[in-house]
Amino acid sequence: MLDAVSLDQLRVFICAVEEGSFSAAARKLRRAQSAVSEMVSALEAQIGVPLFDRGGRYPKLTGAGAVLLADARGIVSGVDFMKARAKGMSAGLEPELSAVVDVFFPMEALTSAAKEFRERFPGTPLRLYVEALGGVFQPLLDGRASLGIAGPLPQIPAAVTPERLSDVGLVMVAAREHPLAAFEGPIPKSELARHVQLVLTDRSELSAGREYGVVSPATWRLSDLFAKHAFLLNGLGFGGMPLHTVKPDIDSGKLVVLKIEDMPAGGLMLPMYAVYLTAAPPGPAGRWLIERLKLCPSALLKAEPETASTGP
Repeated sequence: MLDAVSLDQLRVFICAVEEGSFSAAARKLRRAQSAVSEMVSALEAQIGVPLFDRGGRYPKLTGAGAVLLADARGIVSGVDFMKARAKGMSAGLEPELSAVVDVFFPMEALTSAAKEFRERFPGTPLRLYVEALGGVFQPLLDGRASLGIAGPLPQIPAAVTPERLSDVGLVMVAAREHPLAAFEGPIPKSELARHVQLVLTDRSELSAGREYGVVSPATWRLSDLFAKHAFLLNGLGFGGMPLHTVKPDIDSGKLVVLKIEDMPAGGLMLPMYAVYLTAAPPGPAGRWLIERLKLCPSALLKAEPETASTGP
């Protein structure tokens, strides 16, 4: 008998609970009250469990009914999800959008876009990787991701198409207790060479043998931006960080923006790109996400520190 349970019966059961009575459910579903009552009774007979206590003025869920209500909602939700995904796939929509994002890209900007993505593409789950430097391109090249958000590289793989998004501010910082924080005037590179530089390293082989922004021969290399952040706060070296990540520390005085010789006082602006394989351009969901990220407010991508000068 359980095989005879229909989605229509489950929808009517759920509606009766949500509306509070069979008559209200009938109005909502535009059916006769007798038809709604009969469908619920037939469902109870098929599963062998009473779902409602009909002793009062209004039907009241039984204990078993409350438990099975969650199951009914799960079944209906699952079928609706499958239908939405199938409809999207038939229209060319990706069954899943896998994206890899440079760790420098502001997560606040990404989550803001992801909220709208979930509403617009409910049948397309999002799979997200976070990498650095050339590590953003590796999941694209090996097929694990269909879309990337990447920072600048001297050489973008030939198979990849880039689309410019916006810029992310980069500043060189050190803890307020670090010797460089007290340096008077622009810091020459000869002075920087006397101190340990904390460098974000690449977990892929795409940037092997290449250096980006390394100005000191003494380097500690970390593959995690948050570990680098913690090391900077603890005075273990100096290094470049995305401004949106360290602005609270700059404002509170925990970190100091270093004024470096031959570097703009407010730091550098790093261009960010949407990237994908030229032979496999993004589908509707991926294209929407790219265009949405192009519209991210600049406040989410960069911010001006209160001061760009050195000092204790």
